[in-house]
Amino acid sequence: MATGRNNGLGQGFGLPSAAIETISGLSAGFLSTLVCHPLDLIKTRLQVDRSPGPRRFGATLQVARDALKEGAGYKALYRGMVPNMVGSMASWGLYFMLYGELKTLVSLHPSRSSTQLSSTDYLATATTAGVLTAVLTNPIWIVKTRMLATSANTPGAYIGFTQGLRSIIQTDGPRGLMRGLVPAMFGVSHGAFQFMFYENLKDWRMNDGAVLASTDFVVLSAVAKTAANLLTYPYRVIQARVQNFDKGVYKGPADAVIRIAREEGTRGFYKGLAPNLLRVLPNTCITFLVYENCRKYLR
Repeated sequence: MATGRNNGLGQGFGLPSAAIETISGLSAGFLSTLVCHPLDLIKTRLQVDRSPGPRRFGATLQVARDALKEGAGYKALYRGMVPNMVGSMASWGLYFMLYGELKTLVSLHPSRSSTQLSSTDYLATATTAGVLTAVLTNPIWIVKTRMLATSANTPGAYIGFTQGLRSIIQTDGPRGLMRGLVPAMFGVSHGAFQFMFYENLKDWRMNDGAVLASTDFVVLSAVAKTAANLLTYPYRVIQARVQNFDKGVYKGPADAVIRIAREEGTRGFYKGLAPNLLRVLPNTCITFLVYENCRKYLR
């Protein structure tokens, strides 16, 4: 297994590359979730809203006000923080580790004449890492979605993360932990496109001989995230609906697509887009800024 190299910018701890990627991913997931959790809560509640008609930006403020009126003050905006934090740290730590190792395997394959990866290589490795991460972390995201979609005093609302897991297993059995996995697989395409755009933008920037700085990480990650988000947002709405509602509401992803289109129109697939755009760009910029600098420090 490869070890991190001291490039003159880091401390040269001599850690295996997998450990560097994992630690950097865990750190990025922790800080980005800590800062952006309230916007994630608002986005989730808008996504699972089934009322017809578009929800404009004013709805974002209304959801925030409603959350504050739930009786816990600003703490209400941090409901579901534990599963969100666990999920984010686990996902980013696992994803960056798998993605880094897969890129190394592909670049060093004997059949290759160059270690430089192509757009197809980035897309394939990001997709593989995304699929594995989605399967392993899906139960965490189900609990997180259901906690964020309800207030603490809602009948049947989960009290905490472990209670949520137990409730799902008792109600739906172990298979219940995999609800929403199909749309999550479609969501892998979002991360794959994002990383493909990001890696190509980094390659383009470094071709000019530039040493990437924090400003570069922020700008390049924002551009990549925006492009990927515009392509793949509807799947997030479908995933949130399937994971949050009982089987009597939606029979599955296909049924959710049909019913959203029939009852809410095309705009129904973009509910929560405004707070999502507000959330994902700061979240992404923080994630990649922390990841890249942590990785640089540890190498």
